[in-house]
Amino acid sequence: MSPSNTFNPKVDVYIAKSKPFAQPILKAIRELVHKACPGVVETIKWSRPFFEYKNVILANMSAFKEHCSFGFWGQEISAVLRDAKVLQPDAMGSLGRLTRIDDLPANKQMLSLLRQAVAFIDSGQYTSPIAARQRVVKAPTPPPQAPSEFTKALKANKRASAAFAAFSPSCKKEYVEWIADAKRAETRDKRISTAIDWISEGKQRNWKYQNC
Repeated sequence: MSPSNTFNPKVDVYIAKSKPFAQPILKAIRELVHKACPGVVETIKWSRPFFEYKNVILANMSAFKEHCSFGFWGQEISAVLRDAKVLQPDAMGSLGRLTRIDDLPANKQMLSLLRQAVAFIDSGQYTSPIAARQRVVKAPTPPPQAPSEFTKALKANKRASAAFAAFSPSCKKEYVEWIADAKRAETRDKRISTAIDWISEGKQRNWKYQNC
């Protein structure tokens, strides 16, 4: 395959500076990527070569002291790699530690995988690993349970009960956490007594430092 303007000279330099064992591996990967995706564009990100297609990352490759790595990008192609039993999740990249060309999948399989990755991008079925991580939402922390002693004290004081009911959730939480954090029963009882007095006056937990 003859070079085109999609071959980045910076990638040539990267390969040339790599260890002798790594150079044929990187060259083979590069040729396969371009054969599978003629519209691919090479760039350098995070000090290593990346292959982009339609402005998203298709894959990347790296050379280290004793091995190389090649990583497909996109959550959708990861499932295909797992089904093909070529995904090495415990190693950097998708295909594990590459120390010779024979460590790569056969050319036919490699081209098929690359073309499937390209097809996902063409069809809009592409989720980058970074975007996937950013979408992970942690389960909300359950609100703290109000100690039963505090609940009973509120019920026994209608004024405090009405004022507490009118507080915002965050104001309520501040009081509950303050009381629940008491390590000793004596401390908890003292905080409950103080809280009831303050709440009766419509004061937030940190009323000394902020307006109610």
